[in-house]
Amino acid sequence: MIAFQPGRDIKVDSARIHQLLSEIKSDTMGGWYDLPATMSEPQGIAELDSIKSAAAQIQSDSEFLVCIGIGGSYLGHRAVIEALQPLSSTRILYAGNHLSTREYQRLFDTIGDADFSVNVISKSGTTTEPAVAFRLFKEKLQSKYGDAAAKHIYATTDAERGALHDEAVAEGYTRFVVPDNIGGRYSVLTAVGLLPLAVAGVDIEGLLSGAFAERQSVLDARSDAIDKHPIAQYATMRADLLHEDYDVEILATFEPYLQYFTEWWKQLFGESEGKAKQGIFPASVTYTTDLHSLGQYLQDGRRNIFETVLKIEHPTADEISVPKLSAGLDGLAYLEGKTLDYLNQTALEATVAAHREGGIPVSVITVPRLHERSLGALIYFFELACALSAKLSGVNPFDQPGVEAYKRNMFHLLGKPGF
Repeated sequence: MIAFQPGRDIKVDSARIHQLLSEIKSDTMGGWYDLPATMSEPQGIAELDSIKSAAAQIQSDSEFLVCIGIGGSYLGHRAVIEALQPLSSTRILYAGNHLSTREYQRLFDTIGDADFSVNVISKSGTTTEPAVAFRLFKEKLQSKYGDAAAKHIYATTDAERGALHDEAVAEGYTRFVVPDNIGGRYSVLTAVGLLPLAVAGVDIEGLLSGAFAERQSVLDARSDAIDKHPIAQYATMRADLLHEDYDVEILATFEPYLQYFTEWWKQLFGESEGKAKQGIFPASVTYTTDLHSLGQYLQDGRRNIFETVLKIEHPTADEISVPKLSAGLDGLAYLEGKTLDYLNQTALEATVAAHREGGIPVSVITVPRLHERSLGALIYFFELACALSAKLSGVNPFDQPGVEAYKRNMFHLLGKPGF
């Protein structure tokens, strides 16, 4: 389903990849590795039924669902929703990923007097940004619904402990679990992402089936053909390029609706690899827009950059063509009758060729069409490629020790006890 055209010659060490796949699968934080399969087992089916039941309830009584979370607690499901633009009676809003007064006022104004519910997503319940947001929206729920406010709160949190878990039990919130063996940036295919996605109208089973198919393709290739698998090739190429001092990767898309997918990708790779004063810096661009702002740098700037282009082969079933006009003063007569998809794909091919000529290693990842199944496969593709790439570079892909530094400084400045 997913094709990979590498930007340079590579040689995959099959034995090493086999070893690392075993390490990833058995890691205490490797629960996502087999997740697409476990969700088709009885316990997984029961969880999906609970998620779909809660989603149906939210759709029936709420015009808005406010998803409160930061980092992996919101980027994954927002990426899928923005990419697919599903239809639902309930609109998804996002909070807890910033501390902007103006943005919160905009959210309050958007909701107005409408019925709404909250899905607060936090392992601990004490992370500053989502905890503040939850207080703000809980106050509004209590003001609007009184004693019935708890019926509009859905908590996705630890199974057994933590401030949010304890409050959810005490107040009777509907609860879903953040698995202990899956980190936030790998959690989009758990209840963390599946509940908001179901509310938004996404076919969550289709998403999981795509991830399952991608996982199965790795298992099928493990015997003698792992060196030909796109995940192994992409991970190996990244590690090779880093060894040659290419330390910035740009994920490029030609579809604006994939912007949040690139934001999820940046967190996935940035938190997984940026450790011990090493790692590839993940950046993103949306073409053709950014060709008119960053194009000069990419063509002629420093050569520490490599580029991965995410290509949707058939972006849409609809066709919009350049119209014919009697007065062609804009000089576009040669484009009349050509579709925008054709123009966009031509721009992609021209950009890849130009950047390669400029000395940038440019790879292309191709997905035939964008729907739940292919997007689920793409999520799994990047999750496993990220874990492999980090291990090939000698770092643990599942911890993030550096993210606590700013928190300690902020707690000290705000006067939190103990800081």
